[in-house]
Amino acid sequence: MEQARVRGTDACAGTPRARVPEQADGRQNGAVRGEHTHGEQGPVRTPLRRTSVRGQVLDALRAALVGGELTPGEVYSAPVLGDRFGVSATPVREAMQQLATEGAVEVVPNRGFRVTERSAGELAELAEVRALIEVPVMLRLARTVPAARWAELRPLAEATATAAAGGDLARYAESDRAFHGAVLALSGNRQLVQVADDLHRRSQWPLVSGPVAGRRADLLADAAEHMALLDALIDQDLTVVSELVGEHFTGASA
Repeated sequence: MEQARVRGTDACAGTPRARVPEQADGRQNGAVRGEHTHGEQGPVRTPLRRTSVRGQVLDALRAALVGGELTPGEVYSAPVLGDRFGVSATPVREAMQQLATEGAVEVVPNRGFRVTERSAGELAELAEVRALIEVPVMLRLARTVPAARWAELRPLAEATATAAAGGDLARYAESDRAFHGAVLALSGNRQLVQVADDLHRRSQWPLVSGPVAGRRADLLADAAEHMALLDALIDQDLTVVSELVGEHFTGASA
C-alpha cells in the first residue's frame, strides 16, 4: 500500500518526523518519531515554523494524526515522543493535552495518550452538526456578499485543490479549514467561526481510513466542490449554491 507523506511526518505508520530547531539551552535538532520505527524515509519535507517547542510539537502531532501516522487505539507516551523530538516530555505532554481538548486523543493515566478511535456514526454526527451551523450561514451570505468578496477567496479554494492533487493529507486538512473559516468569517461572527472550526477539526480526527489512493479521490472530489461553490457564489446563482452546500455536507457524513 502506498504510504502518504505528510508535512512534518515520516510516511511509515506511527513514525511522525519533524525538526525542532536548536534551542537557547543548546539542544540540537531532533527527528520526531512515535513509538514504532520502521526505518528512515529521507529528509523532512517542510520544516516546522512556530517558534515555541510546544507549538512545533503540536503541529507535528496534528499532521501525524491527520495523515494516519499515529494509529487509532494506540497509546503513545510523552517521554518516548519527547526522546524522539530531542526535547523534554513537558512540551509533548502539553501538546497532547491540547489534542485531548480537541477530541483527537484521550488521557490514559500513568501510560500516556490513546489516539481516539472514531466510528463512522460519530463522524456523521459531526457532519450533521456542522451542516446545521454552516449551511444557513452560507446561504445567507450568498444573498448579501458581493461577488468581488467571494473572488478574493479563490486562492484558498485553489489551495485545497493543490493539496488534494498532491495527496497531502495534512496540508489538505489545513487548507480545507482555512477555506471554510474564510467563508464563515464574512458573517462577522467570530464565535461562529471558532465553534465551526472546532467541529471541523474534530471531524478530521482521524481522516477517512483506507488506501491512500481512495482518500486522494475523496479529497479531489471535496476540493472540486469548493471550486464549484465559489464559482456559484461569484455568479450569485443561489440555486446552485444551495445544491452544492447541501451535497458538500452530505458527502462529508457518508
